[in-house]
Amino acid sequence: MPKISVKGNSMPESPIRKLVPFAEAAIKKGRKIYQLNIGQPDIKTPTVALDAVRNHNIEVLSYSHSAGFEGYRNKLAKYYKNHDIPVNGEQIIITTGGSEALLFAMGSIADTGDEIIIPEPFYANYNGFATASGIKIVPVESKIETNFALPPIADFEKLITAKTKAILICNPGNPTGYLYTKEEIDQLADMVIKHDIFLVADEVYREFAYDGAKHYSVMSIDKLKDHAIMIDSVSKRYSMCGARIGCLVSKNKEVINTAMKFAQARLSPPTFEQIASEAALDTPQSYFDDVIKEYTSRRNLLIAGLESIDGVKVAIPKGAFYCIAELPIKNADNFAKWLLEEYQLDNETVMVAPAAGFYSTPNTGLNQVRIAYVLKKENLERAIEILKNALTVYKD
Repeated sequence: MPKISVKGNSMPESPIRKLVPFAEAAIKKGRKIYQLNIGQPDIKTPTVALDAVRNHNIEVLSYSHSAGFEGYRNKLAKYYKNHDIPVNGEQIIITTGGSEALLFAMGSIADTGDEIIIPEPFYANYNGFATASGIKIVPVESKIETNFALPPIADFEKLITAKTKAILICNPGNPTGYLYTKEEIDQLADMVIKHDIFLVADEVYREFAYDGAKHYSVMSIDKLKDHAIMIDSVSKRYSMCGARIGCLVSKNKEVINTAMKFAQARLSPPTFEQIASEAALDTPQSYFDDVIKEYTSRRNLLIAGLESIDGVKVAIPKGAFYCIAELPIKNADNFAKWLLEEYQLDNETVMVAPAAGFYSTPNTGLNQVRIAYVLKKENLERAIEILKNALTVYKD
């Protein structure tokens, strides 16, 4: 029988999606599941984006430019300039989701066996993208005790070798919700310039910053023009996860020229989704004001609820819509499966994402879970009640 590749066998499962079969079985039993495991917002997609697709009279659904529609890229550049990110349309490549932008970035800056340093816990699919690209992730630990703030620069520098090609951050962070300060971004900037490596910033949650905090983009730092690569996406900003439109942005011409070769190999990003994404740029600020208000309220409710549960430790997020909670259990994988297979409270249960899958270091985060506060407040309240009850009866 033909064999599967080593790379294929090495591809990690998604800690977010691997529990889906257990959830499907629970639903067949008639259970209601409060899904705290996945970052799928319930906020409505802006009408202007949906109307652009409904009202478009396309007769031939043709390819776009490999870099995406020029009009969309130029309009996107104007959006960025309004957020203190001075770029032009030629420095933007539209991609099939932020995921493809990350793959293009890794393929453009690193060879097989090269290394990228990432503060952990980090977005779990970075592991998959790195495996697909033949790259080794080198983790540097951030801690729940400091809300997962940037680890000391000395911790990064002792990991840098001749094989190190980049530092990768998610800002604000998935799964932690941490929002890096200006001082932390400046420290990273100085370090990557010193060691002549790249700083790749996944900034898909840019709008989601709370308590008056401001997002600080790597693209706003002039001295990083040859070192910075930004990853972005419409998925969370406009509640358009299914559109699969993102982009890679860099002022480094070699990076853009190289990434374009990857873009040409996959021909072009999808047409209707680009039409919707370009129209979404006309979304009024009031939409974001309402969204931030809603997520701040949900965050406050969730954190207060988790802090009220004996033995639970939680990091307070300043951005995105996730938090990491440390539970009074030994193994969150077993707990998450138990919640779906065996537990119910009035025929209801919750689904969480075990956090170990967001770490690269083995046997780390085993008693932690990632919770996405993307449910309505009344559903969040009920989910917290169920989780609190579950922890009182669960036996490791």
